[in-house]
Amino acid sequence: MACTVPSGLLGRDLTRVPTDRKVVALTFDAGASNDGVASILATLADKGVPGTFFLTGDFVDAFPSSARAMAKYPIGNHTYNHPDLTTLSDSGIRTEINSAESRIKAVTGQDPRPYFRFPFGAVTTRTIAVVNAECYVPFRWTVDTLGWKGTSGGQSVGTVVNRVLDAAVPGEIVLMHVGAHPKDGSTLDADALPRMIDALRARGYGFVTLQAVLGSAP
Repeated sequence: MACTVPSGLLGRDLTRVPTDRKVVALTFDAGASNDGVASILATLADKGVPGTFFLTGDFVDAFPSSARAMAKYPIGNHTYNHPDLTTLSDSGIRTEINSAESRIKAVTGQDPRPYFRFPFGAVTTRTIAVVNAECYVPFRWTVDTLGWKGTSGGQSVGTVVNRVLDAAVPGEIVLMHVGAHPKDGSTLDADALPRMIDALRARGYGFVTLQAVLGSAP
């Protein structure tokens, strides 16, 4: 496959969709449990809102049916084992990317290219160049809901919603997670999603996937 990364996106780890339109891209990382998947997918379907999902190979191995269910929306590559790529060699990075890509394609039938998200948001100029060379565009976020910290980390549905609203700008990319907190079992991002969508709509925002960055229809 020939790379389709637009030249204007090379060397970048995008923090927002470049637009003046009042739109938000909801994105979900899937690397641990799948406890919030059913709720998230039900909310997106009920509200008529799209999302973009970043899957690790480990997640696909553990929860193939969830991976296939999420693949009705655009899905991206979040590496195989979720390592800090800045600690790996170029070949090690390529192995993480390509092994995840192969597994995602085998299970979901969908090619995750060109959507990529760095584990932990750990990134350097070198790692971006390697990712670009594998035909991927890295997407960071405008706001992290911090829902992953759970109730034991001082978060709540209210804090998740408020963080997203406080950071709302045209092209906002929202980072959420599909799993539960490993200790307290909370699924704050999934629980907050209906209220978040309603609140953003009340402020005049619509919703797109990350395809909007590439000039395709959302």
